Amino acid sequence: MDQLLPPPPSLDLRDLKALSILGRGAKGIVFLVRVADASSAGDALALKAVSRSSIERRASGGDAYRRVWLERDVLLSLRHPLLPSLRGVVSTDRIVGFAIDRCSGGDLASLRRRQSEKMFSEDIIRFYAAELVLALEYLHGLGIVYRDLKPENVLIQDNGHLMLVDFDLSTKLPSGPPPEPLNSPPSVTPRHDESTPPGTAKKRKKKVKRKEKKASRLTGCLSFNADVSPETSKSFLAEEAKAAPPASPGTSAGKSNSFVGTEEYVAPEIIEGKGHDFAVDWWGLGVVLYEMLYGRTPFRGKNQKDTFHRILTKEADLVGETTPLRDLIRRLLEKDPERRITGEAVKAHGFFRGVMWEELLRIPRPPFIPMPSDDADNAAFEGLDVESTVVEVSAAKEEKASGGKRDEGVTAPPRPPDFVVF
Repeated sequence: MDQLLPPPPSLDLRDLKALSILGRGAKGIVFLVRVADASSAGDALALKAVSRSSIERRASGGDAYRRVWLERDVLLSLRHPLLPSLRGVVSTDRIVGFAIDRCSGGDLASLRRRQSEKMFSEDIIRFYAAELVLALEYLHGLGIVYRDLKPENVLIQDNGHLMLVDFDLSTKLPSGPPPEPLNSPPSVTPRHDESTPPGTAKKRKKKVKRKEKKASRLTGCLSFNADVSPETSKSFLAEEAKAAPPASPGTSAGKSNSFVGTEEYVAPEIIEGKGHDFAVDWWGLGVVLYEMLYGRTPFRGKNQKDTFHRILTKEADLVGETTPLRDLIRRLLEKDPERRITGEAVKAHGFFRGVMWEELLRIPRPPFIPMPSDDADNAAFEGLDVESTVVEVSAAKEEKASGGKRDEGVTAPPRPPDFVVF
């Protein structure tokens, strides 16, 4: 993790055809794109693009792109079927972007809203919760604290399994529990080189060589900032871990003091500003499970101040008979991170009794399998200009925000239409 990471593949924006807008978030727009060159056309990709002006407005000097580099390094380090692979980087004078595999099932929030009762059954909650536990366990094993767990960041892959996306608020702590070795199961769509069918590696190398001929048209792939020297391509995950405060007594890792998150899902220790670690992700899981069970978040107030007050002082209202699920939610929403249930204790909880963790990712029929998508439905977006769209939307947001300013790093909960992915 801490060694020099390989450079990400570079994508030329002129080689991509934007088919539609998949979603809009606080920091960028996500497009459905395909490679325009028919000879190298592959699966549809989700391209998350952000304007350089919005990045540079939030910070100055070398720190302006630090969080972008961190997200890049996180994506480069992931090798898990429930987490995205970085398929390519787009960098122009006006925007930067990451491309990952497109998930046709939308996000967990939109899936819940499509349920007749706007809530999930306990069996469905158990499946999705178990997959989230595996994803968090893997991230924590790499020393990565996710810090923005919410239904809008949980996508449904084509095979029905989850994918946790959007790592722009993640951070790296000095240490974490070691990740378990993982081999992608056959039933999960492979996205990594070790799953590539025999004989395709040579073909891929030939394609790479053809792409290298276009290198003169490509911007540097080691960094989003064209003015940054090659030395800056070092792993910013390693730098983030070194910059973390030293371990406090009784802990095995340092803590972060950043004030980040989405207000209805943020953990009490982040609000208090006393330092936080991996336990914030288990709090986030508790909020997500509560929302899947009740159709609403547990601490939403009239405004951000009221919401934070409720998170710090109120107990979650677990209406209904006592069940293993409600007990797990209560223990995840423990305000004291030292007493909160985490890690292996979560997997051993009674709610997951009977779950075969080693076989979970091999389940061929998850609760919801997306219908095959037809890109022909996106014909109305023919000629969609990624760069202009991102810049225009970013400028509009900046103009709207000029009247008032929220706490940096903490965003209001999105209330978008379906299929918001970042």
